Amino acid sequence: MAARSKPVQLDDVSKAIIEQLQDDGRRSYAEIGKAVGLSEAAVRQRVQRLTESGVMQVVAVTDPMQLGFYRQAMIGIRVAGDTTSVAEALARIPAVDYVVLTAGSFDIMAEVVCENDDDLIDLLNKQIRGIDGVQTTETFVYLRLLKQFYNWGTR
Repeated sequence: MAARSKPVQLDDVSKAIIEQLQDDGRRSYAEIGKAVGLSEAAVRQRVQRLTESGVMQVVAVTDPMQLGFYRQAMIGIRVAGDTTSVAEALARIPAVDYVVLTAGSFDIMAEVVCENDDDLIDLLNKQIRGIDGVQTTETFVYLRLLKQFYNWGTR
């Protein structure tokens, strides 16, 4: 993710297109066009502009459990020195799917997806704790995921 820039101002039609795709990312441009009052071509152009500008992504979200990744965890990390360089190193690890700089008890929070507990131990000991600047880690193992949605809408 890039540094924060000035928020993009979306018109009501662009917001409606985003909300249509958040509801069902497989919805056709023709279907979206009918819902928002545009042609299929106009919707295609707007979606392309929204994705190229980084305002939105259209992705397939998988269920890690269904794919054999039975251990998910959030790891709180305390850092000595440059938190950004540690965060960038974490972001390069394939098992890490989310990295955020934070304020409070931890400098960084990182979400990981592993096949099992042994993989999580290896990830912690051989990769994460080996990054220069990592002082301590605290692992919060997910027991059950109750909610994960990406349809918070637009403002």
